[in-house]
Amino acid sequence: MGRAKKPTTAKKNKPSSTKDSKKGKKDKGEGGPRKAEITVMVNEQQAMKIIQNSKVVTVQDLARQTGIKISAANAFLKESTNKGIVKRVGGYSGHHLYQVVSS
Repeated sequence: MGRAKKPTTAKKNKPSSTKDSKKGKKDKGEGGPRKAEITVMVNEQQAMKIIQNSKVVTVQDLARQTGIKISAANAFLKESTNKGIVKRVGGYSGHHLYQVVSS
């Protein structure tokens, strides 16, 4: 009836693996080149101007209008919240609304 498949040339040259080799995974922190830490600077004057000219602003709005990544805009808004410059006024699940604190 059917014949057994012939092993390909790649499988012929490859040493047979054992179960132990599959279990021995590398720790993520070991070896390999280290990634450079990237910091994105937000132009604070431009960001504050955008926030002050809007009733409310989201992280996505700020990122789009300033031309930075969402993670940088989120970090800027969280830092500004901690400093008391802006406050979180609504939103849910990572889509928060921020507003300038009126003095």
